[in-house]
Amino acid sequence: MPPATWTTLPKRARLVVLSAGVSDPSSTRLLADRLAQKSVEQLHRAGVSAMVDTIELGPLAVSIAHATTAGFPDEQLQKAIRSLADADAVIAATPVYKAGTSGLFKSFVDVLDNDLLVAKPILLAATAGTSRHALVVDDQMRQLFAYMRTLTLPTAVFAAPEDWGSAELGTRIERAANELAALVRSGAGSLITEQAWNSYQHEFDSNAARPTQGSTSIDVNTALMRLAAGGAIPRSVYDGEVDSDDSAA
Repeated sequence: MPPATWTTLPKRARLVVLSAGVSDPSSTRLLADRLAQKSVEQLHRAGVSAMVDTIELGPLAVSIAHATTAGFPDEQLQKAIRSLADADAVIAATPVYKAGTSGLFKSFVDVLDNDLLVAKPILLAATAGTSRHALVVDDQMRQLFAYMRTLTLPTAVFAAPEDWGSAELGTRIERAANELAALVRSGAGSLITEQAWNSYQHEFDSNAARPTQGSTSIDVNTALMRLAAGGAIPRSVYDGEVDSDDSAA
């Protein structure tokens, strides 16, 4: 793609930290916060103003369970979903339990619309009580977010208890933050969605933030959509006065 066709590079960025840690204090939240702080520093150096929102999944556990069984989120969970939809990048962090991601973390992702995170930069992170779980990030989280069609960063960050005092953890955090900042600054996510949004499969009434161009939102005000929703077709349709949208349908 020639550079002239790229969208204007962002001057502001909104990062969302998604933390599935439930303890207080939480090592998962601590790792996610360090990643967010370093990413903000890198963006500021590049002249991009960045703000960070945090979604703690612990207080949302009941809402997530209800959404899983009832099929729709309550107001508190919907607010978290909208925050993700509006994010320019996401830092997703989970503790590892029994050689797998937190059930709370997976349940939250399960209730998200499949197109909610299309082309969003995602930095993956995990914590565990032993380094034997280090591959969970790449073995489970990476494939999960590949299914969600995100731009998952090359570097993922894992921390076991022995890592917290090591310089190597700081190096990995720095590298991951550099990758996140570079991807956000490039505007690649916006470019992908603006050019190819219609090429993805979308859900009706999805929470995904649609681009201004190539939107697949459905006009529910046409006669056929009103009829499908249980309404009545206006008399003008019977009289042959059909608007262009209705005639095209």
